[in-house]
Amino acid sequence: MVSKLNLPSPIEKIYIDKKEFFLKRDDLIDLDFSGNKARKFYYYLKRDFPKIRKVISYGSTQSNAMYSLSILSKLRGWKFDYYIDHIPKYLQNSPQGNYKGALENGTHFCIGKAPKADSIKEDELLINEGGRQFEAEEGIDLLAKEIINWQKEQNFKDLEIFLPSGTGTTALYLQKSLILNSTLKSQVVTVACVGGSSYLKEQFSMLESDERFYPKIITPPKKYHFGKLYREFYQVWLELYQQTGVEFDLLYDPLGWLTLRDYNLAKDGKVLYIHQGGLKGNESMLPRYRRKFPTLQEKILGRRYENI
Repeated sequence: MVSKLNLPSPIEKIYIDKKEFFLKRDDLIDLDFSGNKARKFYYYLKRDFPKIRKVISYGSTQSNAMYSLSILSKLRGWKFDYYIDHIPKYLQNSPQGNYKGALENGTHFCIGKAPKADSIKEDELLINEGGRQFEAEEGIDLLAKEIINWQKEQNFKDLEIFLPSGTGTTALYLQKSLILNSTLKSQVVTVACVGGSSYLKEQFSMLESDERFYPKIITPPKKYHFGKLYREFYQVWLELYQQTGVEFDLLYDPLGWLTLRDYNLAKDGKVLYIHQGGLKGNESMLPRYRRKFPTLQEKILGRRYENI
């Protein structure tokens, strides 16, 4: 079991370019189980699994889910097999970020495809890439109820809830829970960070067939390739820190905020942005950005922020 989670997570008022937003600080839930991983893995954190001896999952070498699962496995005394296509040479020579953390937690990296669900043994637990599981609904339902209570307290009749998506699990189950548990008008809005909108909708359909529970998917201002470094991503990330003092994730949040700024220019309703954590990944992303755009940080933040 983990230590007591910081729930409900706080909601802060912030201003971006002089426009008001509300920020759900799920990044503050727990040091190791922050953001959407705390929500997705809530089911596994709060139950005993006496027969389980090993966790199996798969994905990228800098996955936030991978790191959180390595922590979960270490706490429970489980083995953790994580399947990947390959490990880049530079990462083997100089481990960093989520990969380094997972290594330190005893993760066994396997090159190749993960076993199929029908081949998993009784003492093994298979968790899909990014935590795309039916079990994720329990923790995300808790998130929805926190938002419903806050919306009632604020007397907001109309609320847009925005978050960028990878597998889309959080956005999907959040919209579903809001529909089932509240009479207030609250719309979940998301943008696909991995693949496009059609790919994201396919991810929704793997967990839920009823399309009335699907969140609204909006298109980013231009097409971006997941994991590639873009000057505007780094710039908006630095501007967000300058204006709010909050550190955001460098992989998903820049596209999220660029899209939200573009989409929300003419909107007057209340917007709640969900901070989904993922900050450990910045340990590997930030040096890459600094090498590619060496003068941008000082230009925007000045020397006083050189230790960010």
